[in-house]
Amino acid sequence: MSHILVIGHGPATHRLLRELRRHGHDGTVTVLSAEHHPVQHRPLLTTVLQGRLDAGMLRPEADLDARVLTGAVATAVDTAHRVVHARQGDTVTAHSYDVLVLACGARPVIPPLPGARDRTGRLAPGVTTLREITDCDRIQGTAVTVLGGGPLGVETASALALRGTMTTLVCSGPHPLHERLGSGAALLTARLQEAGVNVLGGRRAVRREPGRLLLDDGTETAADTLVLCTGVEPEVRLARAAGIRVHHGIVVDDALCTSDSRVHAIGDCAEHAGRTVAGHESALAQADTLAAVLTGHEVTHRPTPAVLRLRTHAVDVACIGSPAAFQRSDIRIVGLSDPVGRRCARLALDGDRITAAVLLGLSDAIATVSHLHRRGLPVPSDRLSLLLGIRQELPAVEEANRTDPMVCLCNQVSRRQLAGAWELGARTVPALVRATRATTGCGSCTERLERLCASWTDSAGQELEPTP
Repeated sequence: MSHILVIGHGPATHRLLRELRRHGHDGTVTVLSAEHHPVQHRPLLTTVLQGRLDAGMLRPEADLDARVLTGAVATAVDTAHRVVHARQGDTVTAHSYDVLVLACGARPVIPPLPGARDRTGRLAPGVTTLREITDCDRIQGTAVTVLGGGPLGVETASALALRGTMTTLVCSGPHPLHERLGSGAALLTARLQEAGVNVLGGRRAVRREPGRLLLDDGTETAADTLVLCTGVEPEVRLARAAGIRVHHGIVVDDALCTSDSRVHAIGDCAEHAGRTVAGHESALAQADTLAAVLTGHEVTHRPTPAVLRLRTHAVDVACIGSPAAFQRSDIRIVGLSDPVGRRCARLALDGDRITAAVLLGLSDAIATVSHLHRRGLPVPSDRLSLLLGIRQELPAVEEANRTDPMVCLCNQVSRRQLAGAWELGARTVPALVRATRATTGCGSCTERLERLCASWTDSAGQELEPTP
């Protein structure tokens, strides 16, 4: 029987606790949560910002088998005595452990922008990041400027425009996501502007003043609120101070163990195989592996494929695998460019398998390509039909999946389960979310769930066919 102490209470921790219970962990677990509110699911903040998801859906089920101490800020790790010191209000506490799990997450990068901080070093009124549900409430006013051309910047700007806010997106590159999308980034800009986002590429912010942001070309944008989406960095300060090996993140091996055999790390703070985790799905996969390791199973962590799927109503965008794959001499590139339709695709093929892909504006192709890449399946010989989303025969081994397709991969919720919840009375999207937890993973299935709900509403009174 062992005592596991976890620092951090995000989705990776919640998944770890669930999997420990499933594997029959017979020891005790304590979680130190710096926050006073329950764990929140950060990937869905922009969906809440749009008004399409209730904030309560960001909170997973209660961790019944763990002692969760809220407002407990870990201040030091003593690996020699296996004790973590923490502060709860004015009280200093000490927590012993047999196994320590660092799930400290990441913290937002705040650029050295004059006017962004007040005299105390805190973010000035009217300036916010987007890391907590309370940050959504800080985004106020009729005009908002988002600084940052990465995935979060694009999703935030799109969400604000959808709710009717006059929105400007400022990025230093020529277009948002230029490094990931290449020439397709210009199409993303066009789609965002059609959706109501004023995109200012190739600009640098030089000063923030109340109600406006000044740019390096002498122009300014209206900004009742300035939202900083300027990246994150792994939270490694505790580990570094404790003498645990740190590179960019906390370095872990294939058992997610740090340089101290009693200490593990998962999620945004961990660095495995030379890289920090890329997205929500990777963090959950690490939690799954660690739960198995801590309950005596011999498992080796294998990184999940890097997949970026934007949560935006403006256009479907997916980046799969590493951009470096497109530069390999042994890779065959297959592409589709349709500037008039504002859509494009590039596949990097190693033989007949997908190594990497970039797709924009091709919803059906995104679903199929993601499936083929995830399963390591060969692409069909008719690559044009694949990219155009024309339905083709799937390999025989996948035939079973056609009868009951998975809608939410993160929480393993199928169409049949959703239909069953509908028949039992969950007749709205929020009700389906509460009943099944669909969409509360990476959030990329939100629109599909909305379409299913709308189609079932339209066919109300008729017999509901739960499978295609």
